[in-house]
Amino acid sequence: MKKYRRYKIAVIILSCAVVLEGMVIFGLTRSKKPLPKARPAVTFKGKIAIVLDDWGYSLKNLGILEGIKYPLTLSVLPRLNYSAQVAGDLAKRGYEVILHLPMEPYERFRLEQNTILVSMGEQSIRQIIKEDLFSILSARGVSNHMGSRATSDTRTMSAVFKELKKRNLYFLDSLVSPKSVCGQLAKDLGLDFARRDIFLDNQQDPAYIKGQIYKLKALARMRGEAIGIGHDRKATLEVLKEVMPQLENEGYKFVYVSELVK
Repeated sequence: MKKYRRYKIAVIILSCAVVLEGMVIFGLTRSKKPLPKARPAVTFKGKIAIVLDDWGYSLKNLGILEGIKYPLTLSVLPRLNYSAQVAGDLAKRGYEVILHLPMEPYERFRLEQNTILVSMGEQSIRQIIKEDLFSILSARGVSNHMGSRATSDTRTMSAVFKELKKRNLYFLDSLVSPKSVCGQLAKDLGLDFARRDIFLDNQQDPAYIKGQIYKLKALARMRGEAIGIGHDRKATLEVLKEVMPQLENEGYKFVYVSELVK
């Protein structure tokens, strides 16, 4: 009788164990979630530097700029009503700021105050640069505003480049003239230098601006890097806000111009 009772207890214990094991297995099966699919690695395709010219006239587009969380190089015109304020604000936000230096064009445009002219002596040119930089204290470099005539003149650009080299600033050639002497001259003087590849917003049409950015993207893919220049315009900023995340997802890296100077 005792032996039968022990046998009965053993059977009950064994049955309970089987039931518990089944419940555990069933629970694990139900609660097990499918593993998330790994995102395919994005292949690096090239570096892109976006430059936006002509800051300093107003503050109206600073709000749109806040929505762009990528490196931008912003060139500020000197001695305007908002030049110092804009330059300081942009630098605090972490953007790269450069001086957009007014220079003489071949065309008869209205010139900015203290535009550098090919008729000026070296001392006058140096003084203008000194005073302009005083209103753009955060400048990391300099680009030319207009300047088709000035950038084609070796004597004028030698005076400009010597001053920039002394101040450890790079020069970005907006390349507004096929006659520009800036590239070779910068090389001869040992000045850090970069050159614009594509203008982004010669037309203020979003479709056109997107098309120019895609051309810039293609150039970066082919060469490994590219520089595009746009302006402080609402349409340009809104297109960049939309397109830059897309390009990043495709494998393009946005950088400051200072990362591409030679």
